Amino acid sequence: MINEGTKAPAFPQLTAHAGKTVVLYFYPKDDTTGCTVEACELRDAYPALKKRKAVVLGVSPDSQKSHDKFATKFSLPFKLIPDEDHKIALAYGVWQEKSMYGRKYMGIVRTTFIINPAGVVTKIFTKVKPKGHAAEVLAAL
Repeated sequence: MINEGTKAPAFPQLTAHAGKTVVLYFYPKDDTTGCTVEACELRDAYPALKKRKAVVLGVSPDSQKSHDKFATKFSLPFKLIPDEDHKIALAYGVWQEKSMYGRKYMGIVRTTFIINPAGVVTKIFTKVKPKGHAAEVLAAL
């Protein structure tokens, strides 16, 4: 896991926003209950996030096609990044073993990173609860 105060691991979509504050949020799956709540709250907070000059990037293991469908369905104004090979999630330490109903599997641990214009992680939200998360992010900016 990355720590606050360390340089954020680079990937093309992050590098494209160099010099800006980035809200990078990792979520498990498009169009599922918790992920939809989180995405829609960030969508609703987007004007306030933009006022604070923040860019929002969402990352999950879903395909670009799945992301496009999800973004269209819920009018998401920010970029969703496919991470089908889990390279970005692994770099950020959020691809971890999880457990559901006694079954262990690998998956995304819902986490948000705030990255400053210098590319340094200034805030990490771990084990994010989707409801109310956008307000937490706004308060941290």
